Amino acid sequence: MTQPLDNRLALVTGASQGIGAATAKALAAAGAHVVLTGRDVRALEAVEDAIHDAGGASTIAPVDLSESDGIARLAAAIGGRWDKLDYLVISAAYLPMLTPVTQIDGKQLSQALTVNFLATQALLANFDPLLKRADAGRVIGLTSSVGGRPRAYWSAYGATKAAFDNLLESYAQEVEKISKVRVALVDPGATRTAMRAKAYPGEDPATVKPPEDVADRLVELLVNDFDGFHRERVET
Repeated sequence: MTQPLDNRLALVTGASQGIGAATAKALAAAGAHVVLTGRDVRALEAVEDAIHDAGGASTIAPVDLSESDGIARLAAAIGGRWDKLDYLVISAAYLPMLTPVTQIDGKQLSQALTVNFLATQALLANFDPLLKRADAGRVIGLTSSVGGRPRAYWSAYGATKAAFDNLLESYAQEVEKISKVRVALVDPGATRTAMRAKAYPGEDPATVKPPEDVADRLVELLVNDFDGFHRERVET
């Protein structure tokens, strides 16, 4: 049977767990060939096995986004095998310890800036040519409400997400008039992930939605498409 995303190539960062893994599976179920990237090879293999068992197609590409040349090598590898990239889903993120501004750990802040902001810029820079070769290249960035609404103790993470949002929306404006590439920022809201458990250790996971709900919305967004910069929050 023909699937809505047949003959589409998708790259999902943070695909080893949580929303990234669920999104990779959902994209593959809709017909896309999914490139899975993350640091945990075994976890990526488990996601790939699930995709293949369900009849989907995927390729593992382990990458540490904090490595200076990792993203460039990834882009070169993908560009050497495929002539375009239809979908880039930026799901990977690092949550530093929640702490007052005056007690932010420098090493953790540096890691958050590297993964949440610098790696995002590198992804856009390196994959821009492949996205522009697609009939309708689409970029979806997973963001957080604390990027736009500061919250006590969340400043280290929130500041990097504010920079993330600014970067993606700026890119959206830059490519809108010269290409068919379009950008969406999606706030998944409260979702049952390891990051959520780290931030809210006393919370009952059953009280928040599973990552599959967010993944289904992302696939729906791509299937129905969006013709300009798009932003939304996935409610429970």
